[in-house]
Amino acid sequence: EGMALPQRIFPPEKIRMDWQQRQRPGAGLFNLGNTCYINVILQCLTYTPPLANYLLSYEHSQSCQQQGFCMMCTMEAHVRKVLCSSASAILPGAVLRDLKFIGEEFEYGRQENAWEFLRCTLDAMHRACLSRRRDLDFSSQETTIIHQIFRGFMKSRVTCLSCQAVVDSYKAFLDVSLDIRAASSLITVLEDCVTPKQLDQKECFRCRKCKKKAAASKKVTVHHAPRVLTLCLERADQWTGTKISKFVEYPEYLDLRPYMSDTAGEPLLCSLYAIVVHSGDTCLEGHFLCYTKASNGLWYKMDDESVDNCDIHTVLGQQAYLLFYAR
Repeated sequence: EGMALPQRIFPPEKIRMDWQQRQRPGAGLFNLGNTCYINVILQCLTYTPPLANYLLSYEHSQSCQQQGFCMMCTMEAHVRKVLCSSASAILPGAVLRDLKFIGEEFEYGRQENAWEFLRCTLDAMHRACLSRRRDLDFSSQETTIIHQIFRGFMKSRVTCLSCQAVVDSYKAFLDVSLDIRAASSLITVLEDCVTPKQLDQKECFRCRKCKKKAAASKKVTVHHAPRVLTLCLERADQWTGTKISKFVEYPEYLDLRPYMSDTAGEPLLCSLYAIVVHSGDTCLEGHFLCYTKASNGLWYKMDDESVDNCDIHTVLGQQAYLLFYAR
């Protein structure tokens, strides 16, 4: 709706949302000095069921013709090494070696942001899926396995308050950033997001029906939910730059239906399977660790090379930075 249909869709991957094999958690990851932001994202992606299932199938590497660096092949080898290793911890050497190919801004040994690394990693994997397929139209390029798992669409509806005419626009996303300054829970943040807000004077709306500038309201909803929803709870105050260190409640199971463009129909349930936590007084320093749900259905705290079992109550009691939900 509102988008051009792809002229060519990649052969539909058999996206399996449930683990195809159940086992104990894999290895931890060694920290070589300020590499915790890399480790937490690699662990969260390793325990993303549809992505792990695909990478463990060898489907990409068996047909890959990329010369040199390929992020999909790198992740395939990494996930297999983590989940199949008998060692308690391994070194993500290939990722560290090719850090500049993942994101030019990343500098080895320097503390970086986990959210930025996630974005760059997914983008690098998406590009790897398109190697030697640059002739595809844009819509077809957006059907890679990465976008089939992580991409959703937002709908923005602007309503003229004079004549009630509406203008709809759509925007793709791989993650959603949320302002938590005035929030006590994820639910209140999401409810606020879908509440219509009147545009201020600086955002003058010229109504096509009224033929003049008019007061208008704007409502943003999830138009198409991704298979995996990634939420970033903004911990850096955009005005002061200081870290927002407060607890924001988030559920183990999230129903997206109330926040969809179409609120009618069956519940659209998502299950929490990973979170990233930042510890430290400021956003420019500190440490990243994560909690992930392994294929055996149990939760584990993953702090670099340490992998320790924990319960859901511990997981839900964290000052979360990134939340990963799977449909």
